[in-house]
Amino acid sequence: MPNISRRGFLNLTAAGAATAALSACATTSGGDQAVVTPPPPVQPSISVDPAFGDYTTMYSSVVDEGYEIPAIPIKKIPSKYMRQIVPDPTGERPGTLVVDTSSFFLYLVRENGEALRYGVGLGRAGFEWSGRAVMQWKRKWPKWTPPDEMIARQPQLEKYSVRNGGMQPGLTNPLGARALYIFKDNVDTLYRIHGSPEWWSIGKAVSSGCVRLMNQDIIDLYDRVPSKSPILVTSGLATA
Repeated sequence: MPNISRRGFLNLTAAGAATAALSACATTSGGDQAVVTPPPPVQPSISVDPAFGDYTTMYSSVVDEGYEIPAIPIKKIPSKYMRQIVPDPTGERPGTLVVDTSSFFLYLVRENGEALRYGVGLGRAGFEWSGRAVMQWKRKWPKWTPPDEMIARQPQLEKYSVRNGGMQPGLTNPLGARALYIFKDNVDTLYRIHGSPEWWSIGKAVSSGCVRLMNQDIIDLYDRVPSKSPILVTSGLATA
């Protein structure tokens, strides 16, 4: 056998190991074929507040104010849109709400450089307004009163107009379980952050509405933010 340097010997050993590994992943020829299933991809870790529990529990069915909110099928929602703690990308002071319409995220800035992030869906009105304002007040299970402009496009909504008292609260109400009302200079912007029964619209642009969260998330957010909380709506944090 010819002389082999230590480096050459190690290279041959590594090549042999690689060949063995490839052989183990190959199917056999003839007879029953053994199929080797590759390991599942490693999912990025998500920081979940210990108070949340696991995601199945977080988005399970819940009875709230007499209404039974259905569970969310979490396997059908990208994990990035689930409630989670992330490094704060906003630079805003703690207690500030930040809606980034370019990424479909809402952030509640916390202490220690962290933020609580929620996935949101956006309607036409959600893209029409940006800037700094105040969450003037909030409501549990609010009525819904579509604006006259919407009624003009969809006359069947006239029965829910202000003149007719609006749509009563409930599981099919477009404002969902909670609503936060946004004012600028003490004037209603008509901009709302609200719940929605349409969990499949999170992370998407839809035909109507402002900023919608899953009902389980808007309930969580509602309990964390007092009235008069500052809010920033931006189409990109880099330009905030």
